[in-house]
Amino acid sequence: MAFFEIRQYTVQPGKMNAWLELMQGEIIPFQVKHGMVICGSFRGEEDDSVYFWIRRFESEEQRVALYKAVYESDTWKNEMTPQISKLLDREKMIISRVVATELSVLQ
Repeated sequence: MAFFEIRQYTVQPGKMNAWLELMQGEIIPFQVKHGMVICGSFRGEEDDSVYFWIRRFESEEQRVALYKAVYESDTWKNEMTPQISKLLDREKMIISRVVATELSVLQ
């Protein structure tokens, strides 16, 4: 059964534009290239420290394989992680796994 991962991040003060540039220009394309399905990316309407994104996985096995492909790569470790650490409060990350309800547009 497919499931989703909703990831909520806290962006450092004054860093939202830099974060969006990194996410949209590098992180999302990199993850999509490795097979991740990105369903949406959102910023806070009034709170400039809030960022959410949603990813979809067909199975736990697929999630494990995709995590390995992305997060264990040299590109992720050496290029992405240092940039991310400057833009996010990593200790405040909230990652929720959810399944779609019957009437959800996302399935």
